[in-house]
Amino acid sequence: MSRFFRQAADSDSESSDSEESLLSSDEDASPAKPTVPTKPAMSRFLRTANASDSSSSSESESEDEDESDDEGVAHKGAKPKSRFLRDSDEEESDEEVKRVVKSARDKRLEEMEATGKAMDNALKINDWIAISSEYDKLARMVQRQQNVAEPVPPFYIRTLISLEVALNTALAKEKEAKKKMNASNARALTAMKQKVRKTVKEYEKEIRQYNDDPGAFEQEYAALAMPQAQVRPEAVRRTANVEGEDEDEEDFTQVGKGGKATQYTTEGIFKTLQAIQEARGKKNTDRADQIRILERLLDVAITPYQRIRVLLALVSSRFDYNALIASYMPIEMWLSAQREIDRLIGILVEYGEYLVQETTEDYDDLVERTPGSEKDGVVRIRGSIISFVDRLDDEFTRSLQNLDPHGTEYMDRLKDEKSLYCTICRAEVLYEKKQLPEPLARVVTRRLEHIYSKPDAVLAALESSVFAADVPISLSLASQASPSALIHALCVHLYRSGNSVLRTRAMLCHVYHHALHNDFYTARDMLLMSHLQETVYSMDVGTQILYNRAVVQLGLCAFRSGLIKEAQSTLQDIFATQRVKELLAQGVHQPRFQTLTPEQEKAEKQRQLPFHMHINTELLEAAFLVSSMLVEIPMLASIDLEEQKRKAISKPFRRLLDFADRQVFTGPPESTRDHIMQASKALQHGQWEQCRDLIQDIKIWSLMPEATSVKEMLAKRIQEEGLRTYLFTFATHYRTLSLAFLERTFSLDHRAVNSIVSRMIWTEELPASLDQSAGVIVFHRVELTRPQQLAQILAEKVGAMVEQNEKALDIRLGGATTWGDRVDGLKGDKRGEQAQERRGRGERRGGVNARGTRVGRGARFAQGLGSQMTKAR
Repeated sequence: MSRFFRQAADSDSESSDSEESLLSSDEDASPAKPTVPTKPAMSRFLRTANASDSSSSSESESEDEDESDDEGVAHKGAKPKSRFLRDSDEEESDEEVKRVVKSARDKRLEEMEATGKAMDNALKINDWIAISSEYDKLARMVQRQQNVAEPVPPFYIRTLISLEVALNTALAKEKEAKKKMNASNARALTAMKQKVRKTVKEYEKEIRQYNDDPGAFEQEYAALAMPQAQVRPEAVRRTANVEGEDEDEEDFTQVGKGGKATQYTTEGIFKTLQAIQEARGKKNTDRADQIRILERLLDVAITPYQRIRVLLALVSSRFDYNALIASYMPIEMWLSAQREIDRLIGILVEYGEYLVQETTEDYDDLVERTPGSEKDGVVRIRGSIISFVDRLDDEFTRSLQNLDPHGTEYMDRLKDEKSLYCTICRAEVLYEKKQLPEPLARVVTRRLEHIYSKPDAVLAALESSVFAADVPISLSLASQASPSALIHALCVHLYRSGNSVLRTRAMLCHVYHHALHNDFYTARDMLLMSHLQETVYSMDVGTQILYNRAVVQLGLCAFRSGLIKEAQSTLQDIFATQRVKELLAQGVHQPRFQTLTPEQEKAEKQRQLPFHMHINTELLEAAFLVSSMLVEIPMLASIDLEEQKRKAISKPFRRLLDFADRQVFTGPPESTRDHIMQASKALQHGQWEQCRDLIQDIKIWSLMPEATSVKEMLAKRIQEEGLRTYLFTFATHYRTLSLAFLERTFSLDHRAVNSIVSRMIWTEELPASLDQSAGVIVFHRVELTRPQQLAQILAEKVGAMVEQNEKALDIRLGGATTWGDRVDGLKGDKRGEQAQERRGRGERRGGVNARGTRVGRGARFAQGLGSQMTKAR
């Protein structure tokens, strides 16, 4: 049952109970004389119904009695009335209180007027500190009102005029007034003078209109501030006709906050820009709305200065659209930013009297500036084009990092590199024309890092896109220049710059390019002359990654050129760490006994290179293991003592070889490692043909340029190393060995066999002599005694210690750290000449590794001691 009916029923029951009790009591007191019972209390609904049948006098009396009865029941603890069952008196009292509703604009105006009164009161007592604080508060209120597209109120203009008059009066008596003021009040007076002067200049047009006709100015404000009909925030399009004709742009109405139509004019560009700049970075700022406003401002901008200012703000807003560092910029937003940067650079190139630079003198942001108003005729605008180019390039790389490299989206995104490369070239032309060396070096570095690792065909396609886009040629580069000439010109330009980091990166890119084109000796000499192997560990992570990539490409270059020892020693340091992918920024290394924090993992992912710049690690591992096989297997065959056999040249290869030797059953090879391990075993047993077939069957060679020539080179080197291994293994079983037999066995010509045997005898690897007339090798059996063996081991240890001391001394006395200083030191310093001579001797002995390890006095001492022991035998 409803609570209203329950209330009424309760009141009826209570009234009936009271009636019965009264009747019973009266009957007991005087049963002979009947009495008229008192009218019981009733509900207001029942009372209203009964009132229609009674007279007006009885109705008033009964109502009074009912009210008294109701009050008595309430005091006795009866159930309270429902809050919905209020009396008529209460309803009338509620209706008398009326709420006054004010709009947000009226509230702002009242707050402004209160602030103005506070300023008037402070002006009466000459309290300029209070005036300054209240003035700042008032300026913020007016700025908020302008942000919601409302006009400037006349009250604010009147306050400015009166404040300017008061300041002029105070400044006329400044000397006398300042004597009576304290220091803080005097400083506040000076600050107010500058603030009011700037504000009056900003609202000069409104002040002039107010002084001419205050009444008309107030009427215009009232007309503009009048509440308009509510308009939907989105643009509403008119209904199309039956034929479906297209509608003009006039069918759309752009509205702002509150449904009020907004208009952007040329005169209000700078004010709108200032409002957008002040709202930038705040919590509730709508970035998409800011971008739309700036796009409209760009359409109404007329002068070059206005377009430059709007474009600078628009590009910055696009980069601020996505605040998350882990994600990448939307591709459509990136393309828009790229086009706007091109447009900005085009304006600066066309109008040479405008210059955008990071550090400028203070200037008024609200005033149009022209070359005629500047001292030297150059309008300097605060901004940074190179920062835009850097951010654009970084966002492109970040998008490639987050896309699936095996999907079509990655390929479509990679096509945008042409437009990005054209933008970088345009920025290069701009800075070369403006003669700004520091940003020019940065943009040249960006261009170099886009092309240093690309083949000639891809580089030619990029350059053709630049000429197709009508980008002017810079750095004296012609269209018929070769890719190597382009790389050389860019690197030479960076070698002359004052930034050591850019010089280092340019040198590493140059080394990578030479190694990519199989110019091993030039790349090796440049890397050694730079001495980067000594200082690279103190550089930034990006430069270390570039150094590792250059070293790895140098090792692959040596392998393709047939320099097996150089390739093995160059790739040794990279593979010894067992973190090849991490060192090349091609994967994240997961530690075995610890977990990376989210920040560390995010930083590692941000350093990863895009997939199209990766060096194939499987191909790299195949080159390293084959080089180690061709170096390690003959060395193992030449050693008789187990202690010497435990000393490995390549520990990763030796570990894999030992694991393969422990296998009881060996099946057919499946992976690249299986092929190389079985080929190593075949080479150890003198089966060079089987070794050659296993190596050539590796499928990964198809990814290497000129794969056919590489396979032919490997077959020839396997024949030579097979011959050397055979001589080391079976020399103790022969007294003489025919050269013709070796020629038939290893399918080599007489000249090749003669050259290999003669070299082994000259380097004292083979204790034998060559009988040219008989065409045989005469072996000399010499067995070392135990003291001689120990002396030889001791000589090797002493040589290693001396070599380590030489390295420590070179590092301590290095002095120069930059590449140019190293080159100058090597040209004129005697110690540099000695170091170069030692390096040359080390290269002749066994090549150079990735860290530039040189053979010094320790190795020469061990070699001399070994030769003396051989002569003594």
